[in-house]
Amino acid sequence: MARHSPGDRNMTDFLWVSIGAVAGANLRFAVSTWAAHALSPSLPYGTLIVNTTGSLILGFFLIWTSERVLADPHWRLLIAVGFCGAYTTFSSYSFESLKLLEGGNYAAAAGNFIANNLLALLAVVCGAMLARVTVPHAG
Repeated sequence: MARHSPGDRNMTDFLWVSIGAVAGANLRFAVSTWAAHALSPSLPYGTLIVNTTGSLILGFFLIWTSERVLADPHWRLLIAVGFCGAYTTFSSYSFESLKLLEGGNYAAAAGNFIANNLLALLAVVCGAMLARVTVPHAG
């Protein structure tokens, strides 16, 4: 078996993160574009959907891979760091909240703040519960 230097390991880790990030960023773009067309461009529904589903995915994945199955560490880099890191949009959510506040849309800003925080927390809890209930233990 070939031995890898620490530099090779680092490059492999960056590759896994990068692959996940490309997928996450593109899905984020697709969901946000869809939400603006299907729901309304006046409120940041795309960001809300992405933050909520990203939290669900992350909650499920991290519990599943830490409590239910023994997963190769590359999966954590691919899904948790790369995909979810690029897919979820906390910085966009923060900026959109600022723009709502600056525009005097205080009720919309408050609703956006409450919905994103509450739904994302609820989604990560649901993802964790789903992983614990539906997926059998490894071993």
